[in-house]
Amino acid sequence: MRGEEVRQPSFVFLGPLEERVPANHPLRAIRKMTDKALSALSPLFDEIYSEQGRPSIPPEYLLRALLVQVLYAIPSERKLCEHLEFNLLFRWFVGLDLAEPVWHPTTFTKNRDRLLTSEVAEVFFEHMRAQAEARKLLSREHFSCDGTLLEAAASLKSFRPRDEGGDGDAGLNGPGGRNPDVSFHGKKRTNQTHASTTDPDARLCRITGKEAKLAYRGHLLVENRHGLIVSSALTTATGKAEDEAALDLLAKERGRRRGRLTV
Repeated sequence: MRGEEVRQPSFVFLGPLEERVPANHPLRAIRKMTDKALSALSPLFDEIYSEQGRPSIPPEYLLRALLVQVLYAIPSERKLCEHLEFNLLFRWFVGLDLAEPVWHPTTFTKNRDRLLTSEVAEVFFEHMRAQAEARKLLSREHFSCDGTLLEAAASLKSFRPRDEGGDGDAGLNGPGGRNPDVSFHGKKRTNQTHASTTDPDARLCRITGKEAKLAYRGHLLVENRHGLIVSSALTTATGKAEDEAALDLLAKERGRRRGRLTV
């Protein structure tokens, strides 16, 4: 017998979100490991948050949400918040009850310095890594190191001769212009002769087939059994940065295990 379509939606949702997540879903195992690491971070959260003022969004929510963003390649924090509005799986993983409102995307911006550029991110990574090591998920034989360019927050217009004064282009876009019209056509610029005035540590570099940009080099050391990241580093973008970083990262690992390295 054919069932009839019900056009009147249900206004009541009974039961926890836990029941909506399949028992064998991979996020269940990740959630357990994440919760264990966040529990160990609780004393650190107490130190970096004030005891006065309005209660914040729990940092555990924000870190779990950022992990979802990475795992599911969500392009922006605004899109992430949109997904949290309707995706029951993501709500369960983050810890949001069905009735709880999703915070504004700028919450991530305001908490980025506190949670991502401080020791919190590093300690969180170390606790996750320790769990993988305790379960013998990390290879002891073979590692790979790969790198990528991380574009610096500096314009190519700031890449000036090292012996040039601070107002070398003053007047090109009117007196005191802050964004002068600069033509680099026919001019040779190298990291030996030029430097960014806004980010002196950035280096001019490029990937084959791409235009040159002011950037840094990010490096990841990965064990080859399960493809897990065991260490990372950020360096200046020199021609030998990847080889040097690979050797430095492997040297740190030698205190824990021995292995061969592929760059």
